[in-house]
Amino acid sequence: MLAFDDVYKLYSNRLFGFVLRYVKSETDAESIVQDVFVKIWETHKKIDPKSSFESYIFTIAYNSTISLLRKRISDARFREHLKNRQMIEEADSVIGELHYNELKTAIGVLLEQLTPRQKEIFLMSREKGFSNDEIAAKLNISSNTVKNHLVSALAFLRSKLNNGGLVSLLFIHLFL
Repeated sequence: MLAFDDVYKLYSNRLFGFVLRYVKSETDAESIVQDVFVKIWETHKKIDPKSSFESYIFTIAYNSTISLLRKRISDARFREHLKNRQMIEEADSVIGELHYNELKTAIGVLLEQLTPRQKEIFLMSREKGFSNDEIAAKLNISSNTVKNHLVSALAFLRSKLNNGGLVSLLFIHLFL
């Protein structure tokens, strides 16, 4: 019980801020944070100690936030409240931003699992925009070696992220 209190103290404010950024309602944010901790309490025996607890807890918050936003968008009364298409598009944009943030976080965690050389080459290619030949010259290796490392890194990331159509589409759009 004390450990749960410590986890609550450590994460509740950050989760609240994360959720509030998207739902724009303190009441809804508090409710989602409460639900997150109820889910953690109910499933605490199933939590894999080898995985990132922070990613786990924020994923639960993310999924709960998405569910609330989707419910609101489909709720006729909420649609009536929005009154114009621009506000509906903003809500869709928030969901898209949440998906992007989830993908970015997941990729960050997965990049740490790559070999140091794969990670270095991937970041040079995708973040710094270097071509395979430029990377090869900077690292004093062949272009084929660069290509092989990129193919391996992308295959690993794809296999780990292949949990939904939108995530895959975002991944392909952002990283291929």
